[in-house]
Amino acid sequence: MRALRHWWDDTAGGLPATFWYLWAGLLINRAGAFAMLFLSLYLTDARGASEALAGTVVGAYGAGGAAGALLGGVLADRWGRRATLLAAHLTTAGLLVAMAFSRPLGLIAALAALAGVAHSMSSPALVAAIVDVVPAHRRSRAFNLQFWAFNLGMAAASLLAGLLAEASFTALFLVDAGATLIAAVVIGWKVPETLRRAAPAVDLGPPTGSGRTRRPGLYTALTDRTFLVFVGLTFVLAVLTLQTSTIMPLAMRSDGLGPSAYGVVVALGGALIVIGQLFVPRLIDRHRKDVVLAVSTALLALGFGVLAVADDLAVYLGAAVVWTVGSMLAAPPNAQINADLAPPQLRARYQSVFYLTFPAAAFVAPTLGGVSLQYLGDRHWLIVGGLGLLAALGHLLAGPPRERHVAALRRAAGREPTAPADRVSAG
Repeated sequence: MRALRHWWDDTAGGLPATFWYLWAGLLINRAGAFAMLFLSLYLTDARGASEALAGTVVGAYGAGGAAGALLGGVLADRWGRRATLLAAHLTTAGLLVAMAFSRPLGLIAALAALAGVAHSMSSPALVAAIVDVVPAHRRSRAFNLQFWAFNLGMAAASLLAGLLAEASFTALFLVDAGATLIAAVVIGWKVPETLRRAAPAVDLGPPTGSGRTRRPGLYTALTDRTFLVFVGLTFVLAVLTLQTSTIMPLAMRSDGLGPSAYGVVVALGGALIVIGQLFVPRLIDRHRKDVVLAVSTALLALGFGVLAVADDLAVYLGAAVVWTVGSMLAAPPNAQINADLAPPQLRARYQSVFYLTFPAAAFVAPTLGGVSLQYLGDRHWLIVGGLGLLAALGHLLAGPPRERHVAALRRAAGREPTAPADRVSAG
């Protein structure tokens, strides 16, 4: 019992109550996130849309998500984290109810795009709120738990949504809206505003051409070279990770493996994350963040590179273990670096630019990956593996100057680090 208590204190101890309410809201929201999982199936089976039209509607949701990430970052720095989270959740719930009872495909497409905007607005605000309330030396733990809650909720949603869809597609949207409302109630009841209005000034670089200093805003994040290098490396990580849901099913089909085999591979990855993610902090503590990210990206490269010679389910399962471990190791330092690079008064804006990598990768991975697989066959996976190894090298090269930049930001903000800047956690 003492060992279990020590493990729990090491894994989740020292985190403020506000974090746990944010965490609970995320878990509830993700566990009820049914509608978008089955949106394409709903459109083709229940609304009679063609596959091409269904893909267009789902794409509209993704495009809305890109806009929502930027909007959420701006609003979270202006309105506040709590206000943005409540607006995003309540708007999303209303749009889901509207989609449940809408019949014209044009209206559903418009609602899907708006739902993408509202749904993605919450991500920058949520992470900014976590950074606001969690001490720097505990953020690795907090982000690890956030990643775990997200995947635990999605695993539950994947299991329950299939059963619910067989009974009623309308129920998918209504239950999703209900879960979103419950999450909003938790946030509204227990989460205070975490944005500090009187944030210290930051150096935004040279004045504009008119001689006036540029006001802090989204432009600052979009011209921060150190931050953009990190965003670019994260984009590569996202492209690699999305191979599992975009290109791998096609490769498995060409190897004579059916949908059930693909489901087994995906389920294995989800199970590993749910069971093992809580143990990750103890593996990566006291290691440099750039080294951890280089190792995790190299594992992703190795896992996907092996698929060049995969021809049966056992190889796919073994490769899935390798790339899932890589994803698990990457989550805490990736989120922590993103938080460290953001000046306090621009925290949510930086998060919004960071979150643009995911819809961008969701477009690039299937678009270029499909062409590559069609014309290059199994050599596609060698290219993916090589791209991952280059990104791993990029992390090692970018790490030292990035940490010097983070140290300068901390000095400018008047707060010395409580733990070595180049470590994942002081634990």
